Amino acid sequence: MISIQNMTKVYGTGDTAVHALAGVSLEIAKGEWVAITGPSGSGKSTLMHIIGCLDSPTSGAYWLNGVEVSGMDDTQLAAVRNREIGFVFQMFNLLSRVDALQQVMLPLQYQRGEKRLPRSERAKRARAVLELVGLGDRTHHRPTELSGGQQQRVAIARALAQQPSILLADEPTGNLDSKSGAEVMDILHRLHREQGLTVVMVTHDPKVAAQAQRAIHFQDGLIADPQTDGAQQQGGA
Repeated sequence: MISIQNMTKVYGTGDTAVHALAGVSLEIAKGEWVAITGPSGSGKSTLMHIIGCLDSPTSGAYWLNGVEVSGMDDTQLAAVRNREIGFVFQMFNLLSRVDALQQVMLPLQYQRGEKRLPRSERAKRARAVLELVGLGDRTHHRPTELSGGQQQRVAIARALAQQPSILLADEPTGNLDSKSGAEVMDILHRLHREQGLTVVMVTHDPKVAAQAQRAIHFQDGLIADPQTDGAQQQGGA
């Protein structure tokens, strides 16, 4: 599903250049759950942004579902994001004055062509994914009326609304207490197990990372331990 070869990402030029990724190669299979770990500045967030088509590499190739996306322009990348990728962020990123149902319906409004649903169908799908994450009785609650764990579940429902092939979760439990974090992880386990969803998760928490099928540890823009991936030789393939 995801194939990255000899990827670099450089910010700035000359003496001030920062090599966020320094020649990374890895493979993530369809239906796999992978945790990306490492200290701040190690390159894991940069990799997440590129996998999520929010940024482009300086060099190297990125293939997603058999299509090379590393050379696409912003419009093409946006189309891939809308079609293939659901995002869950540490800060939830919910609109303060919008209830849960409308939060989940929002990304469906930006669909184009045959995928665009009439409003009644968008509402139906939004209710279905809110039920899936255990919030069927909170459809008309705004973020201020929800706990942190419930807000993250709304964010997961929003990410699922477009039926993505990949769920990217950036520190999904980082702003939650242990009980709420465990509930969110239980939902991710269920989605992965029952729907075969591919999950790529960035986390600082080793206990959270240990719940993935595989952990890839980053250090200084490289995969620190080639044994964790099988596709990477340190410094690039």
